[in-house]
Amino acid sequence: MNIKSLDLFSQQFHQNPYDYYEKIRPHQPFAKVKMLNDVHNTWMAFTYKAAEAVLKDKRFIKDMRTAFPDEMTDENLPPMARSMLFVDPPDHHRLRSLVQSGFTPKKIEKLRERIEEIAREQATLMRSKETVDFIKAYAFPIPIRVICELIGIPSEDQLDFQRWSTALVDVNDDSHYDEANMEFMSYLEKLIEQKRVSPEEDLISYLIQVEEGGDGLTVSELYGVIMLLIVAGHETTVNLIANGLLALLTHPEQLTLLKADPSLVVQAIEELLRFNGPVEFSTDRWAKESFTFMGQQVEKGDHVIVSLASADHDPEVFANPGTLDITREKSSHLAFGKGIHYCLGAPLARLEGEIAIQVLLEEYPNLTLAAELSELEWRQSLIIRGLKQLPVKLF
Repeated sequence: MNIKSLDLFSQQFHQNPYDYYEKIRPHQPFAKVKMLNDVHNTWMAFTYKAAEAVLKDKRFIKDMRTAFPDEMTDENLPPMARSMLFVDPPDHHRLRSLVQSGFTPKKIEKLRERIEEIAREQATLMRSKETVDFIKAYAFPIPIRVICELIGIPSEDQLDFQRWSTALVDVNDDSHYDEANMEFMSYLEKLIEQKRVSPEEDLISYLIQVEEGGDGLTVSELYGVIMLLIVAGHETTVNLIANGLLALLTHPEQLTLLKADPSLVVQAIEELLRFNGPVEFSTDRWAKESFTFMGQQVEKGDHVIVSLASADHDPEVFANPGTLDITREKSSHLAFGKGIHYCLGAPLARLEGEIAIQVLLEEYPNLTLAAELSELEWRQSLIIRGLKQLPVKLF
């Protein structure tokens, strides 16, 4: 297969990328790929070994101001790019440390009861319908309600975040991205001002106090962190829940096993993350210098991304990777990344996924897919692997 001719953002590819990965991986563990409007050489890691190496190698940096000092400055860097996901040490450690306190395992576990309440509420709202779009009715509302409550977003504004976050992570034309970004920024400006005047017991109020206290969080970084938490804080979980349900519905023996033994849900979530996880590709990295990597000559400024989905189907690491097995032993999957940029919200996403799937199967034990697999349309995204809709029959 000619990897340079492979359109990574075609619907044909998204429908089943794993077949492509299976053909590419043994021959091209780390190879150049075709990207949309690419002005730099782009490399992609396909094997688990290559993926892990990229994610942990300090020569692949995230901060575009360092990679392209003549082009990217503090003045023209987008707010999201100032968040911890797109910077390097020492700024990364500083930003992550400031946000980490809101995502400790102890604090996340305290959310269990509230997450279950939200899941039950969403399940009840579907009761009057025989068929629903599972994403709109259940997979989206749960994580957006959780993250908005956690960081301090009013409930009446939550639907706006679906539109904004979709535009920011999908492959759309620049006008849609720019429009969503401007609306998002305008909203945050007003919200932050409200929180400054009347702080509450939420993460935004805490981050504002940190910024005002001179502990190292600038105004631009504050915007970036909030945008990251809202977008990444629910996008990953929406698609974990939806992709996970799709995998179970298309593997009825595994669904039957989980319904018979609900205690398997923790293991099931790990396997669902590996099998058809919510994040297809890693975020951007750039070569800080020229060097040889995995037998390939990488030049300074080259663009590097990781196919997390391909790495998690590498038979060198996972036995029978194309088989969904919710009893699989502890998984070393890369669905949440690895290294210093490992997803901060992973414990929250896991907990939401476990509760959402468990509550759903309790409330609707006989649900089925209400469309042919070939009819499902996947979103065109630079990062996310997720469906546009998932029709399910509840009864």
